[in-house]
Amino acid sequence: MLQSMRSAAKYIWVFLVIFFVGGFLLAETSGLLGVSQVTTNTAVATVNGEDIPVTAWYAATQQIEQEEMQRTGRTITLEERDRMGTQAFEQLVRDALLRQEFKRRGISVTDEEITEAAKYNPPPQLTGSPELQTNGQFDPVKYQRFLASPVARQEGLLLQLEQYYRNMIPQQKLFEQVSADSYVTDPQLWSSYKDLNDSAQVSFVGLDPARIADASVTVSNSEISDYYDTHKKQLEAPGRAQVSVLIIPRTVGPADSAAVRARLLALRDRIQKGEKFEDVARAESQDSVSAVAGGSLGRGPRGRFVPDFETAAFALKTGELSPPVLTQFGYHLMRVDERRGDTLAIRHILVKLQQSDATAAATDRKADSLARLAANADDPKKFDEAARTLKITPVKGQAVEGQPLTINGQFVPSVASWVFKGAKKGEVSDLLEWDEAYFLARVDSVVPGGSPSLEQATADIRKVLMLRKKLDALQKPATDFARAAMGMGLENAAAKGNVKVAQSAMFTRATGIPELGRANEAVGAAFALPIGQVSAPVKTDNVVVVLRVDRRVMADSAQWVAQKSQQKAQVVQGLRQQKVRDFLTNLREAATVKDNRKKIELAQRKATQ
Repeated sequence: MLQSMRSAAKYIWVFLVIFFVGGFLLAETSGLLGVSQVTTNTAVATVNGEDIPVTAWYAATQQIEQEEMQRTGRTITLEERDRMGTQAFEQLVRDALLRQEFKRRGISVTDEEITEAAKYNPPPQLTGSPELQTNGQFDPVKYQRFLASPVARQEGLLLQLEQYYRNMIPQQKLFEQVSADSYVTDPQLWSSYKDLNDSAQVSFVGLDPARIADASVTVSNSEISDYYDTHKKQLEAPGRAQVSVLIIPRTVGPADSAAVRARLLALRDRIQKGEKFEDVARAESQDSVSAVAGGSLGRGPRGRFVPDFETAAFALKTGELSPPVLTQFGYHLMRVDERRGDTLAIRHILVKLQQSDATAAATDRKADSLARLAANADDPKKFDEAARTLKITPVKGQAVEGQPLTINGQFVPSVASWVFKGAKKGEVSDLLEWDEAYFLARVDSVVPGGSPSLEQATADIRKVLMLRKKLDALQKPATDFARAAMGMGLENAAAKGNVKVAQSAMFTRATGIPELGRANEAVGAAFALPIGQVSAPVKTDNVVVVLRVDRRVMADSAQWVAQKSQQKAQVVQGLRQQKVRDFLTNLREAATVKDNRKKIELAQRKATQ
């Protein structure tokens, strides 16, 4: 079998190789690699002395983008592209670290192991394939039959499987070594079970630090300075920028909607005249995920789809074509292939709501005019002149580094990403295109991210220290109140002190007290105090409370024993996964990684200016 796998080496592995090749070609033909200091030999990162070529990063990023575009069927924003670039970078670094660890530990994979895994342990992409399922479940017989078929070799599947297992089997061996000593005792299981199942209800009075006057609390400059030195890392803040944005929406009007509906009716007519639903779906459906499967949405019960779609689907008879069905995604044409009670196997063709050619052309002309008048301008006045000429009212907002921009509740993609890649005050962006609108942005002001100066951080630090001191100052009045409550009862003491008694819902150690938070002294007191006893003052992050336990229900040990084996399996599995995560985190932190992404992006930016 392995020989057959290797004999298929001339075929491209669709899931991976096409993206690496495509990414390289994109980089070459788009000029990304032709800029100064960036070539096909440039390393995007060096991991413990091992270079990762920039072409691998471009290719891996493009692969993620392609998969996301196929899944969503829409344009990728710059923020999403940044996230995908980071995801691809970290995966390449992790792969390099794992290769180095395999070598250090002497972990390898044999041909026999690959053959065995390919036969009996298919990857998720195949187990989830509708063509290899029977009644919604993976069918090993169909898989074995497909594996032995000429189609598997012609499509390069055998080569794909060999490459997949050459990567995955060593990882599995390594992770088994790392997590082999995962173990949990019965007392640990019982304690964990109690955390989830012991429950309590409390009544409490919270003393708000706002009752302490600011004037009575003094925070010295030395205290602020000490806090700044100790918490400098936590004080780091993202960059912020004030931006003005011109928006040209791609508004879909009634005429556009009617045109989309008419197009779907034309597709319905083609099917009624003899064309196969599956073929029309592959060629015409704008649901890119289901289109490749002939429009198939699989088999399943109610609750899978949005209400309008589901209502129409379950009203159909087997084999019947639906009329156009409108949802927020567009117009759908459906056909039920099989129906068993509340379970349907259904196909659909989606035509998204979008502007007609004439409307889109008018929108594009306006966007072209905007780009011609102001795009990439260094003079901020050109932005204002373009707005006046095209009668577009600018909207203003604050962009935060690492976050998509929202202005007046409207999502404005790509602008924040552009700003924090080196844009300066007064600079105007290129025309930014998205499925729902065109955008042109100008930077009105920008403050770089990072650690603030002591002067910049002083006001925020003073607030933190004042809150702490106010909570400390509440200890005496809270102690006096607790003593009174112990004598006359919580409600009577609250009435006398003109404060309110609140009652919680039932809670566990794991959930914490909803009004007071998790993992604090108040939660501990709720499970330690005798029922009906009033506590001493308990300080949380924001309030000092005096509480009384009203009710407590303890976990049933017999129920725990009955489910212990299942709990143990879950806990051990969780411990194994946590050990692997910790191992990978430690491996990354201990590595020497030189990250060249910013230098590469800067070189690209300079090359386009």
